[in-house]
Amino acid sequence: MFDRCRLHDDFEPVAELGAYPYYRPVQERPATGEVVVDGRVLVSAGSNDYLGLSADPRLKEAACRAIRLLGTGTSGSRLVNGSLALHETLEGRLAAFLGQEAAMVTATGFLANLALSALVGPRDAVLADQLIHASLIDAVRLSRARMRRYRHNDLAHLERLLRECDPGAAGLILTEGMFSTTGTLCDLPGIAALARRYGARLALDGAHDIGLLGAGGRGAAEHHGLEGAADLHTLAFSKCFGTTGGAVAGPGQIIVYLRHHARAMIFSAALSPASTAAALAALDVIETEPERRRRALAAADRLRADLAGLGFETGASRTTIIPVHVGDTVMCCRLWRELFDEGVFATAMVPPSVPEGRALIRVSTTALHTEAQLDRIATAFAAAGRRLALIPS
Repeated sequence: MFDRCRLHDDFEPVAELGAYPYYRPVQERPATGEVVVDGRVLVSAGSNDYLGLSADPRLKEAACRAIRLLGTGTSGSRLVNGSLALHETLEGRLAAFLGQEAAMVTATGFLANLALSALVGPRDAVLADQLIHASLIDAVRLSRARMRRYRHNDLAHLERLLRECDPGAAGLILTEGMFSTTGTLCDLPGIAALARRYGARLALDGAHDIGLLGAGGRGAAEHHGLEGAADLHTLAFSKCFGTTGGAVAGPGQIIVYLRHHARAMIFSAALSPASTAAALAALDVIETEPERRRRALAAADRLRADLAGLGFETGASRTTIIPVHVGDTVMCCRLWRELFDEGVFATAMVPPSVPEGRALIRVSTTALHTEAQLDRIATAFAAAGRRLALIPS
């Protein structure tokens, strides 16, 4: 058994080159768009903290107040003794914010997606975008439903799979609103139309887009003008909300069912008071400070143009995530190391997070990035890309 426990074969040469990009401990995370790693101050260029709220004084003060009142933990699951009035306040706010009847707060965003496993079973069909998050894949595995993957945003392929479904089986479509590796948006108008036509339910993972997209920050559904299109929304507080935790929002009857049947809810300790209070404070900011969304998206537009101008392939994203495609895993890690040496802390995405041969550097912008920091990121990519012959010298 243990003999099979090996890292990806590509990581051995990567480690020999000193380019292993993972589990780098951050020593300090000031509210400046920078991080301290190995005693060096680096520009943070891979964070999911799109609105720059994780070090916001209002969130920190809300978390401290909750700790003083309620302690550091919940000491049990929501089902038995871990529920707090603070959880219910957040659930009510989230449901109203997303235009749903009810919401259920979970300990992580991963568990919010895993909770969906309670809705389908072995006779049911799940149609899932090829690029969905691992937590959604694990939810389907746990449910033992039959999963069919459609090519990313390929509506013709999705419709063919829907036509092939057993008419007596329940159908569920899973997609992300904003995909975490590519930054692209799902084709929600087309997917919602197919769901209605074939009588399937639609669950929309808004981990990366709720708080960022749409005039009111309600995510991809609002961005497309289709706030009522999804039957269920899942979200994670570890992105725009600047803390940890997650939630499922949807019809009241379904949320009650999940509270009593979702193993991810029943058998996991409840979200901490500090994180719950921080999420509530973040929701206040999301609702009242739309300029944060505008700054983060404008920074991405500017940096994307700079990187494309240098000769990098940056894909079709128009969000805060900029995928810099490299292809080869070892070369991708080498580029990550060169950027690190240039003072930029980015994210290397290699298989299985992306398909084989599609390794990339995931760059993301936040509301905290200054023009000078964006210049530093572009300059680092120019120097590193030329040294590695990834772009013209």
